[in-house]
Amino acid sequence: MARAAIKSHAPALYSLSVIQFNGSGGNKSDKNLRAGVALCARSAYLGHVDALRELGHCLQDGYGVPRDVAEGRRLLIQANARELAGSLRSYLSLKSGDETLTELNGLQVQEIRPVNRFLKDWFDSGRVVLAEGLRMCSHGGCGRPETRSHEFRRCSVCGKVNYCSRGCQALDWRVKHKMECAPLDLWVGAAAIGVGDEDVDAVEVENHAAR
Repeated sequence: MARAAIKSHAPALYSLSVIQFNGSGGNKSDKNLRAGVALCARSAYLGHVDALRELGHCLQDGYGVPRDVAEGRRLLIQANARELAGSLRSYLSLKSGDETLTELNGLQVQEIRPVNRFLKDWFDSGRVVLAEGLRMCSHGGCGRPETRSHEFRRCSVCGKVNYCSRGCQALDWRVKHKMECAPLDLWVGAAAIGVGDEDVDAVEVENHAAR
């Protein structure tokens, strides 16, 4: 991977940036946020959409780089636009002449990259079992495993899902988790007093609206 990154291979640069952000393969103190940002920026410059999105979140949050909310938001919008354009190109290349764009409501938000699909299929196959306490990134299109306990960040609201990067967290929120997320104390309270699912859903909507 390092050799590929030296040759300006954008996916390799992005993968190395995630490793630096998390300190993968080492201790928590081995995180190198500045190196992660530098690798991410290089990958984004070379056209990697996931790196562009990650860099946008870093700028918005001031994570490893001076905070710049406006620039971070601009990069996130650019990443979404590039992702949509790429999805449209893939979609149109599969369409026959008599089919129309009315079927775009079935368009996938993001195509799973080959390396991520390999990781996901490899661990789903059961041929490799993660050590006790280690988790996979909860974003279905990722496939990255933890290399130490609590390496990945958890959802700060429900605490039930975990992500290797801010980009994966944002993508999973958009396509799935926003419909499932509820504060942990809400579920505990509901179980204790026997609140029905309908009531829980109503409170969950109110909590997200407040945020």
